[in-house]
Amino acid sequence: MIVRRAVPEDFDAWLPLWLGYNAFYGRHRPTAPADAITRLTWSRFFDALEPMDCLVAEDGGRLVGLAHMIFHRNTSLAGSTCYLQDLFAAPDLRGRGVGRALIAALYDHARAAGAERVYWHTHETNATARRLYDRVAAHGGFLLYRKDLG
Repeated sequence: MIVRRAVPEDFDAWLPLWLGYNAFYGRHRPTAPADAITRLTWSRFFDALEPMDCLVAEDGGRLVGLAHMIFHRNTSLAGSTCYLQDLFAAPDLRGRGVGRALIAALYDHARAAGAERVYWHTHETNATARRLYDRVAAHGGFLLYRKDLG
């Protein structure tokens, strides 16, 4: 398995992973992101003016995982911060190191981009992912609050 930056030609192989990620969090069919949002998200990964990037895990020519990140400033650090927004491994390969490999590659990618910190959140019920996260990062104790404005 290799982890690499996505290229525009990966769209058709990335799409089922993206849809699987959204379905995992209950966003499917009528609540899934609109096709226009999916295509906009994909295009942002290749726009030099956007602070977003996408890594993919590839095994035997098949994309088996994705990691989407957003770089931003932080009021307590001089360098940038990298937010791991989405992480997903193909269900048939869970527990085989796809997530760990994506996180390790994301750490390297963020470090090379000058980031001083990587952070993310997950749902409290995502016990499988949390076991991995507890081994590769520290839980900061913060709770997430949000308000949709749309």
